[in-house]
Amino acid sequence: MIDVETLVDRLRCATHPLDVPPATPPWNLTELDGLPLAAHPRPAAVLIGVVPRPSGAAVLLTRRTEQLRHHAGQVSFPGGGIDAQDASPAEAALREANEEIGLAGAQARPLGYLDPYLTVTGYRVLPVLAMVESGFSPRANPAEVADVFEVPLDLLLDPDRLEQVEIRFAGRARHVLQYRYAAHRIWGATASILYNLRERLAAVNQGEA
Repeated sequence: MIDVETLVDRLRCATHPLDVPPATPPWNLTELDGLPLAAHPRPAAVLIGVVPRPSGAAVLLTRRTEQLRHHAGQVSFPGGGIDAQDASPAEAALREANEEIGLAGAQARPLGYLDPYLTVTGYRVLPVLAMVESGFSPRANPAEVADVFEVPLDLLLDPDRLEQVEIRFAGRARHVLQYRYAAHRIWGATASILYNLRERLAAVNQGEA
């Protein structure tokens, strides 16, 4: 049986504190070299929900509907733009998770932030790492979410499960990260944010974070 509080301590040690959202430049700027980037990226937040299961921790992910204007059909975290009424990026991520998958605030315990990530679509994303109650039953908003599923955290932390794929984008070869799980392809920004989580947890294990 998983020790939830030990897992919480480990995850929290891998994050920036909730009361001080990181103001550092996005960690992936090198990947975006040569692309026209937004001068003023829109602030956004996503929720990385970790669910304790008897077999181990799992991460909540969604598959977007095919009707959406951006990233239709792709795997993503619940999240979106930070609105003026949001008290913090964490609150924005929780609000979006409630709207997209029915996660109530009382069912999630935010632990901290990962490093900022810049998307090619002009968003500066702050990922919020949170523990989610094991009894949570998702209710997908059909306007945005086609499916909600879980991926074992151990799989996402296994270097052998992370692939690097070459694509042609903006006139040059670029490399994107991806995981494959069951019928799902987890790639692009979602895979990169999971990679950042893996690297920060590895630093904790090595006593560097």
